[in-house]
Amino acid sequence: MGAPVLGVPYGVKTQKDTILVVNGAGGVGSILTQLARRLTGLSVIATASRPDTIAWSKEMGAHEVIDHHRPLDEALKGIGIPEVRYVAGLTATDQHLPAIVNALAPQGALALIDDPDSLDIVPFKRKSLSVHWELMFTRSLFGTPDMDQHHRLLTEVAQLVDAGVLRSTLKDDLGPIDAANLRRAHAIVESGRSIGKVVLTGF
Repeated sequence: MGAPVLGVPYGVKTQKDTILVVNGAGGVGSILTQLARRLTGLSVIATASRPDTIAWSKEMGAHEVIDHHRPLDEALKGIGIPEVRYVAGLTATDQHLPAIVNALAPQGALALIDDPDSLDIVPFKRKSLSVHWELMFTRSLFGTPDMDQHHRLLTEVAQLVDAGVLRSTLKDDLGPIDAANLRRAHAIVESGRSIGKVVLTGF
């Protein structure tokens, strides 16, 4: 699937490190948890706070689930994990940042996809932590030489789904695209309580 963002080879299950997936029950967290659990040797710790999101995260493959309403470093220590090698910051990264710094092992790595107003990574220096900011449209926006990589990635994911290695993260199909269903979908997403992916199908 191309050069791995965090340097974790996929398809190789010899790694003994741990990844923390912040918001494991969301759409991105659901697929990332599966990829990490099924294609790498990483231990996967997801964050969730409600019984339904905890259950979903475990169903997706998380080895452990911690509550993101607690400081993440404290929650990790509560399950006997003093530090992790990788963190995937999928939401509220700026709010979790002090705990992420504490939780990451020296020379660890943070990958994030959200859009905080600002992100002070100066505290990362002492541990030589690396930061990887990902946007799925970068290749097409800038016409990068590896622009066709997006096609290859999606094709490989589709093959993994067809092979039963990965499963769809679709949780709610609200029916055809119309004004009422669009309002329903937005309300679910904006509530901050959605699980997996909410979709509309057809017109």
